[in-house]
Amino acid sequence: MAETARSGFAGERTAPVAGAAGSSGGANPSGGGRAGPERTILHCDMNAFFASVEQEANPALRGRPLAVGGGGPRSVVCTASYEARAWGVKTGMTAGQARRQCPDLIFVPPDFEKYTDTCRRLVEIYREVTPCVECFSVDEAFLDATALVAAGHVPEALARRIKERIRGEVGLRCSIGIAPNKILAKLASDLQKPDGLVRVRPEDVPRIVWPLPVNALCGIGPRLAVAFSRMGVETLGQLAAFPVGLLRERFGIYGEYLHEWSAGRDRAPVIPSEEAGPPVSIGHSVTLERDVGERERQVQVLLRLSEMVGRRARAAGLAGRTLAVTFRYPDFETFSRHRSFGDPVDDSSLIFEVARSVLAATPLRAPVRLLGIRLSKLEPAGRQATLFPEAVRRRALVQAMDRVNDRYGEFSLRWGAAGTEGVWG
Repeated sequence: MAETARSGFAGERTAPVAGAAGSSGGANPSGGGRAGPERTILHCDMNAFFASVEQEANPALRGRPLAVGGGGPRSVVCTASYEARAWGVKTGMTAGQARRQCPDLIFVPPDFEKYTDTCRRLVEIYREVTPCVECFSVDEAFLDATALVAAGHVPEALARRIKERIRGEVGLRCSIGIAPNKILAKLASDLQKPDGLVRVRPEDVPRIVWPLPVNALCGIGPRLAVAFSRMGVETLGQLAAFPVGLLRERFGIYGEYLHEWSAGRDRAPVIPSEEAGPPVSIGHSVTLERDVGERERQVQVLLRLSEMVGRRARAAGLAGRTLAVTFRYPDFETFSRHRSFGDPVDDSSLIFEVARSVLAATPLRAPVRLLGIRLSKLEPAGRQATLFPEAVRRRALVQAMDRVNDRYGEFSLRWGAAGTEGVWG
């Protein structure tokens, strides 16, 4: 559990407060339904993170409409600055669509090393508040401040100090939601962007949460929102009032979770990132510069994706037993095909051979605009030791290629195949 704040980073103090009453249904919204102090969870969400990092690094970009992503007409916007959003530019738009919305839009290629480094700096600030920090993504984190509040600290004061330090030390703005559980804290951080600070207490759920549309809840995307609309469910209040048995019949156990979350209840603990364990999958996908129907060109893209996935797996010391190849048509219909390995694999060429066989066995009704590869059922590499000379030599070759690519850049050495010029987005 969280400890008290370190000297020099304490918020305003007040007398300890008793836990508030639970939300509808009698369950403790802090989680678990157990008696005890109400939890205090903070959700820190960086505003337009990639774009804000680029604007902080390059003052010439500040105040200008900016999109992070490839500049090709079919490349996708990873994120847009608030100046660009004012023109209607949204994450997920193609570059061509974004430029039509905002002719003066500036595109900057993503620099994930820079974003990861910024994330590390943010986490250092969070951990000076509490060691109980869960990185939800590169630009989001949950902090469990329950022990701090029990010791007399004011949640809003802690949040303001976090925001001040991030602004002063990293040069960025963030929105923070405060609530008795993770699902409400995340929802609260979305209510007042950018640079917001919102607290949602259990008694606030009917007034603040229930009037919101269902897709305001993390986990409900456009398709699920449409499905709920067809059931006459438009708001979170209507979802909370919907018979849970019918939701379970329609959506399985996930329907039960959504019912709990819409009522403001969430049992999930904040799990410190170092305790979260290894990733469950490793994958890469690419939106192509043009729709590609030629199998040989699709094979070339799969080769490059296989190299990227294999290198990430080896760098993490992981190997996978299942491979998924994802296809997306020009009308955005997306589907995946899976194949299992006999032994766990991290060798890029073996990943590619299976990906190519999946492609060969998959009839496509149209050219594709996106291809992706994902390795899952991961486990530590090296469990399946081998004494076969050919396998040992191959492993040594792969390691040598990795060392060359680490030193001279990605794809300096790669398995033999033609390049992907003209199709890589």
